[in-house]
Amino acid sequence: MAHQWRNADDDSTGPILVAVSGGADSLALAVIAAETQRTTGITFGAIVLDHQLQHVTAKVARRTAEICGMLRLEPVLTERLSVTDHGDGLEAAAREARYAAFVRCAHEVDAAGVVTAHTANDQAEQVLLGIARGSGARSIAGIRKQRHHNSAGYQPIRIGRPILELTRQGTEAICTWAGLRYFQDPMNFDDDVARIRVRNHLLPTLTDPSSGLGPGVFSGLTTTAALAAEDADLLDELAEESYRALADEETHQISFSLAQLRALKPAILRRVVARAVRQFDAPQPTSERLRAVQELIFPPVGVASSAGPIQLEGHVSLFRKKATNEYAKLLVICSPPSE
Repeated sequence: MAHQWRNADDDSTGPILVAVSGGADSLALAVIAAETQRTTGITFGAIVLDHQLQHVTAKVARRTAEICGMLRLEPVLTERLSVTDHGDGLEAAAREARYAAFVRCAHEVDAAGVVTAHTANDQAEQVLLGIARGSGARSIAGIRKQRHHNSAGYQPIRIGRPILELTRQGTEAICTWAGLRYFQDPMNFDDDVARIRVRNHLLPTLTDPSSGLGPGVFSGLTTTAALAAEDADLLDELAEESYRALADEETHQISFSLAQLRALKPAILRRVVARAVRQFDAPQPTSERLRAVQELIFPPVGVASSAGPIQLEGHVSLFRKKATNEYAKLLVICSPPSE
């Protein structure tokens, strides 16, 4: 794990921080980190967060911090989070608060980065949810093995997922080997959450050796995710090159030649449009909205079509327009609310 994480040009002086919740997956990762530290000398610390979503979480966080200390992870950073649902659901709000805490803690100790205990089970769930949403290669690519995370007021930190190919059965076995009792979160049995239904019903059906496809489903889905991630990365790079070549940027407006956009392959075109929208710090457009933009760029033959605008989140709108030189353009305009 450490050799995959530490780069030759890594100039950070602090430890790699392990995010430990008290569940089987994160405790197994803490054990792996402790063994890696013992055999290589590379230092690991821990981040233990209390999301305060259940009455037992404070006790679980205290016990988890004690276990991390027993494993000689140092420092052990603890924090109580305030999770507020802003409309995207409690799961999304908790994730946002959690990753913001990762960034704060990493900067506090000049950490090399943070590693989280996402497993093959998590990857399989993510891929299946992505397929169900129909949101393209990036969604099917699932959870990245390594990425950078930004949080306001701080430099980005690296986030690693070193046990992404290990199943939950494997993490539970590691905890048993280490003599550690792990916390089973009651929220993992809430069938109102789509991810939990996939975890507790769909995946067991798919991996059943007699009525499903067998346990190889995990390997197949994680391999699919890895291949899709490589493809998506390449498409993103090509789209970035196209955006830089075609976009005419102004303060609150980005314009494109429609003729040049129409020459792009659909996979690149969608990414160029999404890139323009994100330039104004607006959310990634949904696949449905991107399809509407494609119809704006390629009006259906023989059908009266609107020139827009297409309204997106973040006060961004797109519309088709004839320029003074008679060359049609696509305009992406951000109209921030008046103060």
